[in-house]
Amino acid sequence: MNNFVQELTWRGMIHNIMPGTEEQLAKELTTAYVGIDPTADSLHIGHLVSIMMLRHLQVCGHRPVALVGGATGMIGDPSMKSSERNLLDEQTLRHNQEAIKKQLSIFLDFESGEPNAALMVNNYDWMKDYTFLGFIRDIGKHITVNYMMSKDSVKSRISGEDREGMSFTEFTYQLVQGYDYLYLYRHYGCKLQMGGSDQWGNITTGAELIRRKESGEAFALTCPLITKADGGKFGKTEKGNIWLDASYTSPYEFYQFWLNVSDEDAARYIKIFTMLTREQVEKAISEHNQQPHLRELQKLLAREVTVMVHGQQGYEKALDASQILFGQYTSEKLKNIDEATFLSVFDGVPGFEIESSDLPETVLELLSVKSSIFPSKGECRKMIQANGLSINKERVENPESLITQNDLLNNKYILVQKGKKNYYILKIR
Repeated sequence: MNNFVQELTWRGMIHNIMPGTEEQLAKELTTAYVGIDPTADSLHIGHLVSIMMLRHLQVCGHRPVALVGGATGMIGDPSMKSSERNLLDEQTLRHNQEAIKKQLSIFLDFESGEPNAALMVNNYDWMKDYTFLGFIRDIGKHITVNYMMSKDSVKSRISGEDREGMSFTEFTYQLVQGYDYLYLYRHYGCKLQMGGSDQWGNITTGAELIRRKESGEAFALTCPLITKADGGKFGKTEKGNIWLDASYTSPYEFYQFWLNVSDEDAARYIKIFTMLTREQVEKAISEHNQQPHLRELQKLLAREVTVMVHGQQGYEKALDASQILFGQYTSEKLKNIDEATFLSVFDGVPGFEIESSDLPETVLELLSVKSSIFPSKGECRKMIQANGLSINKERVENPESLITQNDLLNNKYILVQKGKKNYYILKIR
């Protein structure tokens, strides 16, 4: 077995680690888990750090467990939150669980039958029939209120500036998460819980519960919360989360996110979010530092993460789409691009709506009268004479040429390019 702690250490993925953790991992095949919040039917890149921890764990010969927080998702973790979240019903949680397992199967081996094959569990399964009286008798009496109040996640909410405090429901969260660890310890021999640094208080509560209830040893390991070099929140854009599901975030948008990170962030992210070896990473960073303007490090990062999440085909599709704006791109390729990718590439481009009954129509009439891409027919003619107008990546030579239904991209769009950089979209309704 490879040394899991050493692997995470050089990658900058350890924030806190309980004494004895490395020795436990060196001693035997160890089961470790990470909790995943099932509030959506897709994971986003904020989950990737925990997923990569589980992946490295399995590669190092240990058994990863992904715990879907069906029960805790009904409560809401107070850590790093300023208010309570919406509660989910069981049907939604089950749907989200299935979708999450499908995504995790990209990263983890669930099916091989090997001793370290991954498991997925849902804490709703063991919490749903646990009575309130039973829980406070069996679990609550072992952890004092003083101990719970000492946790940063609790202190920050109770003494927060908004003074809203926190409900009893959220206050009990660390007990419920602590019981998860105890349950997995009893039923799966789980001896390590991992998570983000904001989870340290909840994780150590679980380890303490195991010590008090079972006189057993349990360990904890957390990774730093990922931020951007400029202090901004990682994984957030103006449009919201960067999702792993292609129907929420297209492979093109996903690829572009990684491609556009800063040099400083690329040097950190390539260690955390790829499976490249230390030698490969150090070589890539060194080469990048010699010619940073080429952004080869960002290209390597974007390729590795996109291939891992969306496969080689998804990566090639994203790379192909990138060439629409920045390289030679044929009308034939444009016709083969799907609608989601097309709209992602041209997000923010000015658009005009045209009635379906307006087609067929001449280029001159369509661009100067039916839309206001050109202020006059004269301006349109001048642009055509200067070889500066393209429709669907084909140069327009005759202002009287007809645009028909056969020219529509995805049966509803026409892409107009005026000069080198000005794009417009005509949407046919």
